Amino acid sequence: MDRQPMVEFDGLRTRLGIELPSETLLPALVHGSAAVNNPDLADNERLEYLGDAVLDLAVAELLYRAYPDRSEGELSKLRGVIVSRPTLAEKARELELGRYLVLGKGEDLSGGRDRSSILAAAMEAILGVVFLECGYPAARALAEHLFGAEIERVGKAQNEDYKSLLQELGHRRYGCAPEYRTVESAGPEHRKVFTVEAELGEHRVLGRGKSKKEAEQAAAKRLFIGLTESS
Repeated sequence: MDRQPMVEFDGLRTRLGIELPSETLLPALVHGSAAVNNPDLADNERLEYLGDAVLDLAVAELLYRAYPDRSEGELSKLRGVIVSRPTLAEKARELELGRYLVLGKGEDLSGGRDRSSILAAAMEAILGVVFLECGYPAARALAEHLFGAEIERVGKAQNEDYKSLLQELGHRRYGCAPEYRTVESAGPEHRKVFTVEAELGEHRVLGRGKSKKEAEQAAAKRLFIGLTESS
């Protein structure tokens, strides 16, 4: 049987800033690999599903209230940067969530406690538990506690500063910054058109403008929108 001993959750409760009994927190931390051979355990997939929706709503509301001058499209782009698997996994690591996970023996031995997909799922599942046990205001407060700094940092980007947004997305999703290369400049000196390639991970797009800066922004915009719409 793969069930692991009950873990003391005092440290996790302190970092989360919530008071929930261990038996209430535990279901959010049970990975499918532990539940498959143990009829006494249920995996956290249903809680993950619920927590994902709760987190989306909470971050949407926080952005809506924080940036009343931003359009629907701009708010959606900001949310796409903030609510992503890398961001969730990063927060889970800050909370030392991996040490509390209930994993099957094989998953544990293969590094499951630091696997981003497992950490992100558990993070969402915890939001689901808080919502069920304490209600939406408590879940929203937890989301603000966890992601408030990201909301503030990402929101500082100006409405059309897609280079800043793309850089934030790059660090969160790929662990690196985008790169820009001027691939062409055509036309007379007073009417030149620059073509710049933006690259992030395996993704590359071109942007054009009357200056290198304008072309970089155009390329960053195309790449950012493409990546957030496909995520």
